[in-house]
Amino acid sequence: MRFEGILPEDAPDPRIKQARLLKLMPIPVMGLVPQPSLEEMDTVGFQSGEDDRGYSEMTASLSYTLWRNPNDHSDPINLADLDEQQRSAVESVPPWPRPAWLVEHVGRLRYPLLWEAVHTSWHRDPSERTSVGGLLVDHVNYILMNQFRQERGLSGYPWDQPAPDVTVRAVNRRVSVVLDGVDVPAAEIDTDPFVYGIGAELDGGGVVTAVIPRSELGHVRIQFATRR
Repeated sequence: MRFEGILPEDAPDPRIKQARLLKLMPIPVMGLVPQPSLEEMDTVGFQSGEDDRGYSEMTASLSYTLWRNPNDHSDPINLADLDEQQRSAVESVPPWPRPAWLVEHVGRLRYPLLWEAVHTSWHRDPSERTSVGGLLVDHVNYILMNQFRQERGLSGYPWDQPAPDVTVRAVNRRVSVVLDGVDVPAAEIDTDPFVYGIGAELDGGGVVTAVIPRSELGHVRIQFATRR
């Protein structure tokens, strides 16, 4: 979530609208299996496309707070590596009251975030459906473009970038992943130095993909489960 200007104390919680939009998804939204090191953010990203017949595509995205030491949330190892500007933005308290949901959101920024780690994508028409590999490539490049610009030696705006680092040639389709307790065929991208990605087809014209920073792979169990 990004906010500009001064929000009044009674500003509506954007999560209410997000929850309404999420109900429009024709297929279940997937996430990573519950595990002590991950805490799902209660904000769900939602993107959609429409035509004269209604919604033609939708994507729901889940982000997670990462606990490197889930047994002790006060352990400094759990804190995010913030620069001075980021730390000041998190710790400064303005002289005006803020909505409770915004205070909660800002507090979460003290900890590492697996931003948009899981995407559930749906396309209405079979002719418009993208392969697991194609959607995984898109997800990987989206994370790289937004979260790893400094590591990749890029500057400027996210949309002002060179050609994508990852293409379909990086997709390995000879793997499987656990989805709701069952091994299913999957597609994997295990060639990028900064992130690892994996995805699988879902019933009803859907695809689930996950992209995780390599630096945090040791803290995350990558298995999918239907989000409750």
